[in-house]
Amino acid sequence: MHLDKLFLRIVGDDDGGKLFTPEEYEEYKRRVLPLRMKNRLYVSFGVPGGIDCKQIGPETQCFCEHRYKQHQTEFEVIPSERPIALRCKVSGCRCSSYNYIPQPGGAMVRCKCKHLPQDHSEAAGHLCKKCKVCSGFHSPYTCGCGRPTFEHRTLVETKQERLARGQPVGKDVPYAAMGGLTGFTSLLDGYLAMQVLSAGNSFFYFFYLKLEVDAFFFFFFFFFFFFFTVSASVDI
Repeated sequence: MHLDKLFLRIVGDDDGGKLFTPEEYEEYKRRVLPLRMKNRLYVSFGVPGGIDCKQIGPETQCFCEHRYKQHQTEFEVIPSERPIALRCKVSGCRCSSYNYIPQPGGAMVRCKCKHLPQDHSEAAGHLCKKCKVCSGFHSPYTCGCGRPTFEHRTLVETKQERLARGQPVGKDVPYAAMGGLTGFTSLLDGYLAMQVLSAGNSFFYFFYLKLEVDAFFFFFFFFFFFFFTVSASVDI
């Protein structure tokens, strides 16, 4: 099971649903992995010039309702034009580039026309399919950073561009469609990650640092602490 998950994380959908032979897998790793680690693209969602409010991972959903991993996430040669367009690879989808939409509490935010993202076209412009007054998806939902959604942008950048912004890039990994994920704290919304890593929150910083270093021991310690606490209360 562990090997199957490792295979899926490395190959993703590149095998077309047909399992590689051992020889094909070795050839795939020899051909693809060096380019993947060299040309990795980091994808985040935030207000230009502000914090990264969301780091995009392989399962993060796009406006078109398909996952990030279902988009073109790798290039042999990184395009020179900006922004970099990551088109959807799902047959029949008209999405020309990955575009994140917030899902507070698991529910999609609505456009100012009151309709959901799926009621709008996935093509550029995102015109509403249910009304004629909407000129394109425009959500006033306020992000945790305090700014409305319509001020945010999905940013696709190279390692050098991300470093120039002072953002973490993590280690070079062979996994497909990692987007902006660089560690456990990148799973948090941007403003929460800043609180965790700030010097003024040393208690949380300590535990999240331990989680980054070795998640197993952190949860091992927590489980036994909880177990003995409950046992002691029952004995009393």
